[in-house]
Parts: sequence; C-alpha cells; structure tokens
Amino acid sequence: MNESFPTSPDSRALTANLASEGDVNFSPLRRAWEAEHLHAKTRTLIDADSEHFLHQSLSTPCLNALVACEGIWLTDIEGRRIMDFHGNNVHQVGYRHPHVIDAIKQQLDTLPFSPRRYTNAAAVDLAATLSSLAPDPLSKVLFAPGGTLAIGMALKLARLVTGRHKTLSLWDAFHGASLDAISIGGEAIFRKNIGPLLPGNEHAQPCDPRQCRFGCGDACNLRCAEYLDYVLGKEEDIGAVIIETVRSTDVQIPPPEYYRIVRDACDRHGALLILDEVPICLGRTGRMFAFEHYDIVPDMVVLGKGLGGGVFPLAALIARSDFDIAGDRALGHYTHEKSSVGCAAALATLEVIANEHLLEKSRAQGARALQRLREMQRRHPLISDVRGIGLLLGIELERNGHPASREAEQVMYHCLARGLSFKIGQGNVLTLSPPLIIAPEELDHALDVIDAALSAVEAARGLTDEDPA
Repeated sequence: MNESFPTSPDSRALTANLASEGDVNFSPLRRAWEAEHLHAKTRTLIDADSEHFLHQSLSTPCLNALVACEGIWLTDIEGRRIMDFHGNNVHQVGYRHPHVIDAIKQQLDTLPFSPRRYTNAAAVDLAATLSSLAPDPLSKVLFAPGGTLAIGMALKLARLVTGRHKTLSLWDAFHGASLDAISIGGEAIFRKNIGPLLPGNEHAQPCDPRQCRFGCGDACNLRCAEYLDYVLGKEEDIGAVIIETVRSTDVQIPPPEYYRIVRDACDRHGALLILDEVPICLGRTGRMFAFEHYDIVPDMVVLGKGLGGGVFPLAALIARSDFDIAGDRALGHYTHEKSSVGCAAALATLEVIANEHLLEKSRAQGARALQRLREMQRRHPLISDVRGIGLLLGIELERNGHPASREAEQVMYHCLARGLSFKIGQGNVLTLSPPLIIAPEELDHALDVIDAALSAVEAARGLTDEDPA
C-alpha cells in the first residue's frame, strides 16, 4: 500500500478535494475495507501490482483483483460476484456480449491488424454508420485509441478551422488526462502542481445549480450560459468552446435552454462548439448522442469508451463535413487509428444497441430508477438531491449543508461489501452507470443495497429522517 500520504484529519480534507473523479486509493476507509474483505490470494496479486506499476491516485494501488466479467457482473479472484455500476463507462452493452465477442473473433481470424496507409471494410463501415447516426452537418470521422486522443484531434482541428488557439471550457470538467486534455479540464487532481499547461485556455463556471456562484439556487437561472457569451465577447479570439454535454462525474444535467444560449453565442462570436460525450454516448442518457436532448447540433462531437463494446479501446471524432481541410497534415496519425478489430467491436455494439432497443430501455429504466431515488430522498436525511438522465443517475449527499464526502465513501464501501460497485463523483455524489442491458430486478436489487447502506451510515452517524442532516 502507498504510504506516502498521511492519514491525519488534514489528509482527509485533501482526500475530499481530490476525489472529483472517484474514491482515492490512500483513504483510511479504503484500508479498513481491504483489511476486512481482501484475503491472501487477492493481497498477493494486488501487492505484486503495486510493486511493478507506478503509483497514481484512482489506479495503483488497486482496490481488488478480477478474473472474469459477464453481463453486469465482475468476478473477483476470490469468486465474489460484483454488480458493476461504474465500468469506466465502457459497458453500455454489458461485458462479453456474445454478438460483440463473435464479431471480434471473426475479425481476428481474418484481419487482426490494419497498418496505417491501408483501410479495411470494418473501419469504413463504422465511419459510414456513425455518419448516418449523427445529424447534418456532422459527417466526417476520425478514430483514435482513446477519448483523450480524440479530444486532442478536436483541439487541433479547431485551430486549423478558426485560425485561433484559445479555448473556453469549464471548471470541474474532465476531458482526459494528457497535458492538452488537462489544460482544458478543470479538476485539481490532474492540474495541481503539474507545471505550465497549454496557453490560451480560459475557464468558466459549469452549469451546476447547487454550487452556482451566480445565485441561482436549486434551479438554474442560465447566468452561467450567459457568462460564456460574455467571455467570448471580451476575449474576441476564442476558437472553441468545449463542454461535456452532461457531466458524468456527478450527473450535472443542464436545462434545455442552456445549450441554445451557448450555441447562439458560439455562432455570434465565431467560436466552434465541441461536445465531449466520451462517457455518455451510445444510449447512456437514453439517446444515441446526449446533445439530442437539447435540439442543437455541435460543430464536433467526441465519442469513446463504450464504442469498443467493453473490449477494445476506441474513440471517434465526428466533425462537420466542411471541416475536412487538413489533408496536408496529421491530426491523429495513431497506430491503431483504423483498427479492424476495434471497428468490428464497435459495429457489433451499435447493432446490439439497435436490436435490443437499448435506447428505449435506458429511458424507461432510468425514469423508473429516478422515481425510486426520489422516494429514497424523502426517507434519508443524507440525500440532498437526486438526478438522472437515462441510466446515468446521481445521489448527492450532504450533512449540515456541506458535502458529506466521508459519508459518501462509507456508503460506497458498505455497498462494495455487498456486491455493488460504483464511483463517487466530486467527493460526495454516488454516481450510478449500470449497463443498459440490466434487468429490472437487478436494478431494484442494486437500489436496495444502496438504500440499506444509507440507513446503516445514517444510523452510525445518529441521523434520522426526523433529524435533518
């Protein structure tokens, strides 16, 4: 275990500040959970992992060790089955979906790798399919081995199209962990003490009514969107506004008018609108693209994570057709740019989404789950807010008007001990992202586990529904 961080009260505050992307791996609660639930077989593999990998928060040292996954389930080295409501958002169609696996096996038997300068049928078919799914004028595609790299391609293309290098993005945003991505990102865990970032990256407040500095309270007054317009007007030379359509770390869902204001402001000031949908594309919000909820079309959209069917790392940039202007230079130039295997996995994933009606299931099951969460909110004093869009759900915890980061972590470990995994966003939001294939009874069981965990933590803290947090 990494011993480079103290476990004093001050370190707990540090833990909360750095927990925007999930539970941190030097938490005292993590150590207590490990001592109770991890035994020699698991400990041996985790210790070996810790010895050989560079340590980094949210990753190494690891939480547990896995041997299998299927459907909504992970299986750890000790044979325990875990419902995965995190999955790094790659598991829209679940793990080891037979249609995806069959497509990959067939591709491996014929063309396992396609060198750069050559194309292949799977890559062309996938590009054509994504172009047909996206609204006009989004019709030109580039692939990359990951969402961060696709974000980088979008930034480069925006500079070429506009002749401007400046960007406007939002605090608390996550667009990837590379230097260019953290420059436009807004989370301290990636940016703090890292040295000079890319120049020209302006930031503004995100659409987050509960943490708003414009005084909107629980209901958004859209001043944050109007402020983006203000910044664009003052700077005059911003090339692109980059936003997560829905922020997945803590499920922040802008109201319908938000993107109309932002879209109009970009058009008026000559800036491109780039939407990052890497974790939420392909039905997570109940639509193929989350921006379809807002009746606007961006100039570029970035997809990733689930595009590879929970198997292969694959991302895509979809841009306006008139942006095809970089034929004399390389925007990506990645070794696995047109991976035959990755594209076969993606095509099969899109077929599963269509054939199993996962968009409709995401909307229906998400609405049902949100209704259940609202009922839980009435009974649990720790819950200050619940929100959701499709099968992306958030439960925000507060105590005495402040983020209940420690209680959120306690709830998470209580659930892990009972076979349910999810992540904590922004330190105090239980973020639930189940596979879209989940059965209603499985979703009910998971919510039962969370309900019981909240009750246990509240009882231990002396909280009742008659004694508000």
